[in-house]
Amino acid sequence: MPKYTVSEIAHIVSGDLIGATKAVVTSLFFDSRNFADNRNSMFVAIKGERHNGHDFIFKMYDEGIRSFLISELRPEYVKLKGASFIAVSNSLEALQAMAAHHRSKFKIPVVGITGSNGKTIVKEWLSVSLSARYNVVRSPKSFNSQLGVPLSVWMMNDANTYAIFEAGISLPGEMANLEKIIQPTEGIITNIGEAHQEGFKNIEKKLK
Repeated sequence: MPKYTVSEIAHIVSGDLIGATKAVVTSLFFDSRNFADNRNSMFVAIKGERHNGHDFIFKMYDEGIRSFLISELRPEYVKLKGASFIAVSNSLEALQAMAAHHRSKFKIPVVGITGSNGKTIVKEWLSVSLSARYNVVRSPKSFNSQLGVPLSVWMMNDANTYAIFEAGISLPGEMANLEKIIQPTEGIITNIGEAHQEGFKNIEKKLK
């Protein structure tokens, strides 16, 4: 699994490190309802349309989390003894930068799969087919969004000899972000159809 100190992460994302500086991070998560190893997990506080991850910092601290990536440095956080905060202007962009940096450390084949439909089933089929010869890391479930892709790429480790990641978009410009994170050596387009068309002027714009 990945292993970075909070100081290394702060340097990668050009963030301000407040609090403890020697904590080690091996896993990342953004959903306060779903996390694994709390001792070495970092909570990424994302501002969404309906929820703001910064509202759950104290809850996560009570659950044992001590490392946080934030874009709102609230005064009350100083009460959390032993915690590490990396403050950035945009926590999603910082997460993507972390994943892109992590990806750049590997020289293995990396397949990027996109398309209007069929990404997940093609990814799973390829993974099963290739696992007989390679140690394959792949996107969990349908983690193919601006948030899901960096969390998928973060799973890469030294034991892997092949990687397969999905990339899904709903707006122009999003694929450029995902390409920087995945850095594919090979690409697959399953199809270009009407799914997720709302953000595009026409099918040609989506294809581009």
